[in-house]
Amino acid sequence: MTYCVGMVLDKGLVLMSDTRTNSGVDNISTFRKLFHWSVPGERIIAVMTAGNLATTQAVISQLEERTKAPSERENCLIKGPTMFQVATEIGRLLRNTIEQAQRDNGPDGKGRFTATMIVAGQIAGMQPRLFMIYPEGNFIEASWDTPFFQIGETKYGRPILIRGYGKDMSFEDAVKLMMVSFDSTLKANLSVGLPLDLLVIGKDNFKPLHEHRVTAEDEYFDTISSGWGDALRSAFHSLPPYSFSDDT
Repeated sequence: MTYCVGMVLDKGLVLMSDTRTNSGVDNISTFRKLFHWSVPGERIIAVMTAGNLATTQAVISQLEERTKAPSERENCLIKGPTMFQVATEIGRLLRNTIEQAQRDNGPDGKGRFTATMIVAGQIAGMQPRLFMIYPEGNFIEASWDTPFFQIGETKYGRPILIRGYGKDMSFEDAVKLMMVSFDSTLKANLSVGLPLDLLVIGKDNFKPLHEHRVTAEDEYFDTISSGWGDALRSAFHSLPPYSFSDDT
């Protein structure tokens, strides 16, 4: 399992993912799930992945054309004229990769190679855009009515995002909100784990505004984790008490 969040703000895009991959409690590994590519002054595109690791790695390899010699590689993300067409190409690659894996594995492969992706970025002359791509290759786009997407283990961190999000919030507040969401998920589900990868994309910037890997030794994340717990307990005790005196 994993947890990834992509968020649209007035100022740009914020992305965060965990790195834990597990096949049972005794087989836990760390793999990057947040990737990005940029052409200075022209475009920046990021992809986050959740699901079967072999499937997602195969899609990323095809996007980067790793099967070819380095001199012959031409990342299709760099060629797409719009973010919509970039999302369409990634969806096609994801669907074809899943279908091929299922065919190669026969009846035993059905349902075992699924994956979901979040695609975010901006191309010069256009607005930043955020998409969620399903295993079937189709996708939906974020809007101000639905300004963030989650993939993986979504349920524990979602209430935090719903209550705290504002499209005009600063990047710093958005990162803080995401860290609270991830902390809540980490506390509730062992299949999501540190380190976390963070990417901030400023509107019309076309290069990462901020990149950071949050490790177990990260002092700020530790402060957020302990502070959020204290704040919840304080808020709980400030609520009016429930009384049995009205029982009839």
